[in-house]
Order: sequence, then C-alpha cells, then structure tokens
Amino acid sequence: MTAPAASRRALLAGLAGALAAPAATGIARAADAPALRGTGDLGLVIERAAGAVLLVETTGRSRLARIDGLGDLSHASVCFSRDERYAYLFGRDGGLTKIDMLAARIDRRIVQAGNAIGGAISDDGTLVAVSNYEPGGVRIFDAATLAPVADIPAVDSRGNRSKTVGLVDIPFRGFAWSLYEGGEIWVADFWNRGNSPKLTRIFDIGRLPYDGVVTADGRHYVAGLFGEDALIRVDLWADSLKPERVLAGYGKGEAPLPVYKMPHLEGWAAVGDRLLIPAVGRHEVLVVDRERFAPVAAIPVHGQPVFIVARPDGRQAWVNFAHPLNDTVQVIDIPSLTVVHGFMPGPAVLHLEFTPRGHEVWISVRDADRVDIHETRSFGKVGEVAAAKPSGIFFTPRAHRIGV
Repeated sequence: MTAPAASRRALLAGLAGALAAPAATGIARAADAPALRGTGDLGLVIERAAGAVLLVETTGRSRLARIDGLGDLSHASVCFSRDERYAYLFGRDGGLTKIDMLAARIDRRIVQAGNAIGGAISDDGTLVAVSNYEPGGVRIFDAATLAPVADIPAVDSRGNRSKTVGLVDIPFRGFAWSLYEGGEIWVADFWNRGNSPKLTRIFDIGRLPYDGVVTADGRHYVAGLFGEDALIRVDLWADSLKPERVLAGYGKGEAPLPVYKMPHLEGWAAVGDRLLIPAVGRHEVLVVDRERFAPVAAIPVHGQPVFIVARPDGRQAWVNFAHPLNDTVQVIDIPSLTVVHGFMPGPAVLHLEFTPRGHEVWISVRDADRVDIHETRSFGKVGEVAAAKPSGIFFTPRAHRIGV
C-alpha cells in the first residue's frame, strides 16, 4: 500500500531526524559536524598531576580530546559501561565522574567521600560501586544518574570502622572487597534484591589486607596481606564462603630486598593454567599454578615488578618495575618462561595497556610526558602521544572483562 504524500513527507522527516540524532553523539569538534564512530578503539589516559584525562583512539594512535576539572587523580582508576560509551573515573578525593566519550565531556560528577580508592561496575551495567578510605565502606550508585543506591559502612566485628580495599565486581550484580584494619572480606549480592544486597562477611582472613583481585572467571577472590606472609583465597563458587591461605612465604625470600612498592594484585597476568605475579621485594616474577595456587617457577627480571600484563593471546607478558629501576620494560615469552626482550622507554614507566587483540601496547612514560606505542611482534616503537605526566591507561574492551 502506498502512503499518502503528506504521510510520506512526515515519514521522511522522521527518518531524517532519526539519522541526524546519532550524529550528535559523535566525537565533539569545534567547528565542523561531528562524525559517527564506534567506541571499541577508545580509551582514557590519566594525567594525574593536571587532574585531567586524554581521550585517545588506538586505530590511528591519536589523541582526540582533553577533559579536565576531574580533581585529585592520584591512584585513579576507570571502568566502562557495557556499551563502551561512558567511562566512570574514580579519583582519590572521592570524586566519581561519568565521562561521555562520544561527546568528549563530563556527563555527571559527584564527590561521594573524602578519600576513595577505586571502584567497579556491575555486570549488568546498572550499579557503580566505590571503595572508600574516608569514611570507610563502599557506596553504590545508579550508573545512569549517579544517584545513591546503597551505603555499606565497613564496621568490623569489634565495632571499629575500617578502610576498604580491593573492590571488584563479581558475576550477577555482585561486588567483593576487603576491610584493611578489620581483616575481613565482604561480598555483596544485589541479584534480584533491588537496592538491599545480601551481605556475606568472611572473618579471620589475616592481618591488613592491602589489595584484592578476582580471577577472570569470577571464581576466586584473592586478597594480599600486608601483615602476614601469605595470600587469602575465597572460592566464590562454594556454597559456604571460607578463607583459604595460599602461597605461604609469598612476601619473603632467602634474602629479601627493601620493598619499594607493594605490587598491585590487578597486575597479575593469567595465561592458560598459570598466573604470573610480582614477587614482593624481589627481582622475580613468580609463576603459580592457577588451580592449586602453588608456585612452579620464578623468573629473574630487571627489578621489583609492579604490573605484569599478559598480551590478550597469552603468548607474552610485559613487565614494568618499581623505583629506582622504573625506566625499563621487559617481555616474558610464556612458552619458555624466559625474558626475550627488554628496553628503556624513559623515566618512570607507570602503566601498560594492550590494544584489544594485542598487536600493540601503550606505555605511559610519566617523566618524559608521553605515551609510547610499540608493536608487540617486532617490539618496535610505532608512535607516541604527548601527555602531561601520564599514569594509568584504560581502553574500552575492559567493559567486557570481569574484575577490571
């Protein structure tokens, strides 16, 4: 059936409007019309000292925009919405900022606490959680509006407030974290519970958990202990959640060196049935059986490892190091468990992030005010992006991984 002329004109006008509307969501430009684009090659680079981020894209290895007014970005971290359009930036000053990466602007921003240490987003993309030092505890926000959803103060079994650390998302609208002074692990389950989670507390995990991580399959939550020489593992698939001590002796060796920086547990690399983790206070990368959490090898490296990042295909792991040897990057070949390449990008290499399939890696070189880009087969440098004291690098494929 043919539509009347007036109806056709209305339909065409409607289509024109519908086609024009998405164009408004393209990367903002100063003078010309914005272009349509996807988000799978976008990312943010933290400019910590400036309280700003760079919006970058990895296809053309370029900087698209700079977004400032983001507060204290010491130890800042980022997670992404499921559609990869929005980034949630967690600042040390308690700031929680939602960034629209297609419009290259701040969508919303709140200061939810006095001192925060990271956050996470639920697997369905509806909840954003923030871990706080001051006041201790975890606060949950609506991912669309940043309106408060739940406030979970960290009060331990003795009635004392505690800092919270090691916050991660776990499957089915869940989050897990540790109480630093309280020595507990808490698991919040929001699945089919609206804004009132089921809270499970795990006691007597050991002294002073300083960080936590969840394995890529969401099964094991692992906390590092600053006050004891072991790690704590919790099997989240078990009917009853219990702490299990693993890797006894993790923090010591025959002749331990001064510890310049406690390694981030998120710096672990999972490759096949093994984990590569930084040895504490030693110039070694430990190779651990992923199922038993038992050490199987130690790889000598240049310094004390900070981040060990596996290339997405698992063939290599790239490593940076703590001060004063933080001008160097080394590459470990996974099949042979040997260092096959090393180079010196410059002073203060702080972070590494692979492109989605791992053909290139971006490396922040803080004191050279740039991000270097290397191809990962020949190791050659293929580009760089100027940045003011860059630290963390976060690309949008993180949106589809558990616990990052």
